[in-house]
Amino acid sequence: MRGQRNDQTSMLVVFNVEERIPQDHPLRKIKVQMDTRLKDLSPKFEKAYSSEGRPSIPPESLLKALLLQVLYSICSERQLVEQINWNVLFRWFVDLEPDDPVWDATTFTKNRNRFAQEGLVQAFFDGIVKEASQQGLVSGDHFTVDNTLIEAYASMKSFKPRDGSGRPPDDDDPGNPTVNFRGEKRGNKTHVSTSDPESMLMRKAKGKEAKLSHGTSVLMENRHGLCVAVEVHEPTPSASVRTAPKLLSKTRKLLELKGRLTIGACRIVGGNEGGQT
Repeated sequence: MRGQRNDQTSMLVVFNVEERIPQDHPLRKIKVQMDTRLKDLSPKFEKAYSSEGRPSIPPESLLKALLLQVLYSICSERQLVEQINWNVLFRWFVDLEPDDPVWDATTFTKNRNRFAQEGLVQAFFDGIVKEASQQGLVSGDHFTVDNTLIEAYASMKSFKPRDGSGRPPDDDDPGNPTVNFRGEKRGNKTHVSTSDPESMLMRKAKGKEAKLSHGTSVLMENRHGLCVAVEVHEPTPSASVRTAPKLLSKTRKLLELKGRLTIGACRIVGGNEGGQT
């Protein structure tokens, strides 16, 4: 017999979130590991926040949300908050009840400086690396440092002359004007992105397109293929060369490695400044 759709909206729904999350879902093990590491960071959280005033969004929930953004390749924090709002799995992971309101995306903006100043994200990352080392998942035999470019989440239209000059838009749409860059020479000395001033117009190699980018250096442990250190910097070869020894020295101290270390470095192909378009 054909079933009929019920158009009547339920005024009250009761369900167990734990029953909706598969027991073998990968986020279950990740959540247990994160809760353990975040509990160890509780003294640092107490120091970073005032004992007076209105209670903040729990920093543990914000860090969990940022991990979701990485694991699921969510482009922006606004999209992240939107998905947490309707995704029961994400709500469960960041410790939100089904009827709890989701915080605003600007919460990440307000707390980003606090996390950086107190080193909370770095401390969490270092704790995970040390735990992996204790479980025998990190060896001190050989490491590899690689440098790459990360495309900035900024439009090429935002790359404007520093002195405020430039061609006027080709149409009357102030929200999303059409801009013609043909024949215009643009470089990092004369132009800057208005939406992401820290990004630079770079290309990975000759013949490749120039994009607004950030530089990243990653130190990998070769035996198990784990990332043990990472740092974001200017997308220039000189910044990459300066960063590699810092990452290695930090890892040696963090993992208490003794003796000589061998390291392989990939040839830097990025760092070519974009020119005329």
